Amino acid sequence: MNFALFLLILLLVTGAVWALEAALLRKRRREGARQPWWVEYSVSFFPVILIVFLLRSFLFEPFKIPSGSMIPTLLVGDFILVNKFTYGIRLPVLNVKLVGINAPSRGDVMVFRYPEDPSLDYIKRVVGVPGDRVEYRNKRLSINGQPVPLQQIEDYLSRERMQYTRRFLETLESAQHEIMLEEDAPAFVPQARAFPHFGNCNYNMAGVMCTVPAGHYFVMGDNRDNSSDSRVWGFVPDENIVGRAFFIWLNLAELGRFGSFR
Repeated sequence: MNFALFLLILLLVTGAVWALEAALLRKRRREGARQPWWVEYSVSFFPVILIVFLLRSFLFEPFKIPSGSMIPTLLVGDFILVNKFTYGIRLPVLNVKLVGINAPSRGDVMVFRYPEDPSLDYIKRVVGVPGDRVEYRNKRLSINGQPVPLQQIEDYLSRERMQYTRRFLETLESAQHEIMLEEDAPAFVPQARAFPHFGNCNYNMAGVMCTVPAGHYFVMGDNRDNSSDSRVWGFVPDENIVGRAFFIWLNLAELGRFGSFR
């Protein structure tokens, strides 16, 4: 279900009734007569729906983490806020950019419409911007021929699987974030699919090398060996961008995670 479209339809319907009531129906009704139920509800809810629609469309949108592809940065069940205006102001529902502000940077955690099914929202980390040569070979990331700094830290303990996984600090654009690598997972990319600009990528048993085309981004999950991302289904076009994730506001299983993401 496209919630943005549903909200827009609800806004238009209640707004039309609100305008009709203000301009015509109220004047024709007998003094002291009650509003019909459909008018009463529409007039009451229209301002609320308008505020929610404006906030969600142009400022902040809530998003729930559905999978473990961004562990250890984001956990399953994290409720996060997405900044909708960081990368520009877009027309609601159609997602057409009206005003450009900033472009995504390497290291940003970005929410976007999944290229293979735009009805789904995905969240990954931007590792390559237009023109970059991104290499991920033998589980080491390089950008434009320069290896991305990597420092091993204490292993990560998964409470669900009750096992330890190697954890590292990776540095992109002078900012550090945590990633996980599994020792026994293969370095090559299994089940890579044909996608737009597939010819920009070269696959072998060591991994993949891609040149990011104009207007597109290369994204990866922080849980590197358990993430379906640009290595598998290709680049994220600019028109699919929703916004930049920046804040955890709730996790019912771990209340202490409030505000732990930036």
